[in-house]
Amino acid sequence: MNLTLTVLEIVAPVFLLAGIGFAWVKVGLEYRIQFVTQLAMTLSLPCLIFVSLMQTQIDPAALKSLSMAAIVSYAIVTVVFLILVRMLKLETRTYSAPLIFGNTGNLGLPLALFAFGQAGLSYAVIVFAIMALWSYTFGIWLVAGAGSPGKVLREPLVWGTVLGIVFLWQDWETPMFLTNTLELVGQMAIPMMLITLGVAVARLSGRGFVQAAFLSLVKLVLCVGIAWVAGRYFELDQTAFGVLVLQVATPVAVTSYLLAEKYGADAQAVAGLVVASTLISIGALPLGSTPINSCLIA
Repeated sequence: MNLTLTVLEIVAPVFLLAGIGFAWVKVGLEYRIQFVTQLAMTLSLPCLIFVSLMQTQIDPAALKSLSMAAIVSYAIVTVVFLILVRMLKLETRTYSAPLIFGNTGNLGLPLALFAFGQAGLSYAVIVFAIMALWSYTFGIWLVAGAGSPGKVLREPLVWGTVLGIVFLWQDWETPMFLTNTLELVGQMAIPMMLITLGVAVARLSGRGFVQAAFLSLVKLVLCVGIAWVAGRYFELDQTAFGVLVLQVATPVAVTSYLLAEKYGADAQAVAGLVVASTLISIGALPLGSTPINSCLIA
């Protein structure tokens, strides 16, 4: 019973908020997903990342270990899935980025917060920042077939991450009135992203669901295994280890669908991956936090 209650406490807020967005669309109410996504990605999420990084109390050695573990994990994940996509003769522009990059923002940050508390959120922001920088450079190049350094430099998410790292490194803090303002703006990010996730899933009509489910399972197993090995190798503490595995193993992000739509990849195939991997993650990711912690304690 305790295990069931623990899992429900972790997953219920995440999927209740996503359920609100799903129900909102199904009853025919208007939801301008592009506006809300733009608001979250250009204002709220950069504020959340900046304040979280600035205020984090992570030990420098632990911060370095987690950063290295995340970089190594995503490097290995990138190589593995590029090889897998080629072996399965799938279209690189359509399948590579969704399989490499997970939903570390909409789903990973809330799960880390509810599963591991404020310390878990601080760790999760580090992993998210590394993934976001890789996604906004190499990820866009994969989907679009060309990179744009200028586009990267115009992303508020990138600057929020860079400034947060600088403030963390220098042990600086903004004035209290500004910190409180940025914190309030950042607090919108998690509920807004979860509701938007539910809206996006409600509007997707994934085809080729069997293939999408197979690829989603493969993604989950490989990502968990790679993050597990990296976390062990860098000797992460219990919370950092759990957050790393959860973040790397998150399902395909809705932003992968939006990028596929924008740059002319097979958006419907990506939609199937989003739906399948998100459904699989409902049981897999929340349940995963308890076995991870149990193994570490043992």
